[in-house]
Amino acid sequence: MKLQMIGTGNAFAKKYFNNNALIEQDGFKLLIDCGITAPLALYELGIGMETLDAVLITHMHGDHVGGLEEYGFQMKFKHGRKPVLYLPDTLVEPLWNQTLSGTMTQEGLEKLEDAFDVRPLRAGEVHELAPNLNVELIRTQHIAGKKSYSLLLNRDVFYSADLTFDRDLITTLVRDRGVRHLFHEVQLEGVGQVHVTLNELLSLPEEIQAMTQLMHYADNKNDFEGKTGKMTFLEQGTVYSI
Repeated sequence: MKLQMIGTGNAFAKKYFNNNALIEQDGFKLLIDCGITAPLALYELGIGMETLDAVLITHMHGDHVGGLEEYGFQMKFKHGRKPVLYLPDTLVEPLWNQTLSGTMTQEGLEKLEDAFDVRPLRAGEVHELAPNLNVELIRTQHIAGKKSYSLLLNRDVFYSADLTFDRDLITTLVRDRGVRHLFHEVQLEGVGQVHVTLNELLSLPEEIQAMTQLMHYADNKNDFEGKTGKMTFLEQGTVYSI
């Protein structure tokens, strides 16, 4: 499996694109989240939207879904097909009714299924998206009243969406379920009300820190080089073999 962060920034970052990732397994390309900056990030990396096999959405904030309008329109009007959209089954109606309908509705586009090949996923179940690529959605806490899901890829890679610190989840995944890689969001400064802070992650055992790489960071990321314990930063645009 290969991972390429097309963006590593938080919602307010300007130096970095939105925290969205491209997974490639045996030629199958899956974009994890499609934020406001995703179309430009893909363009700058020379990756055409039409080359994606599917997009998977974790929750409904703009830095995770704001690029879906352009993606849907590009695929319909330029390439003449519906793109595959994986998302939690609980978000199918809200994604259209609360986010996309206001800008995408027109003749022939009156529901999410008119724009996308919608593939709902149920949390807690393992779903095969392609040969040698499966995903399990894990419900995690982010903002009260807003559903958010992190991902377990191929049973050994944890990819966090936006969430608050959950030590029990992390230790259970590593010690009981055999997870070997953690790609985790980080809030570098301040009190963690809706995001996991660096200080919280630094409280994890060093053996767990050593398998953790940080993403979804602010523009002052360089000020924290060497201050992340055994953890390292994921770099925007870099391709990682997992």
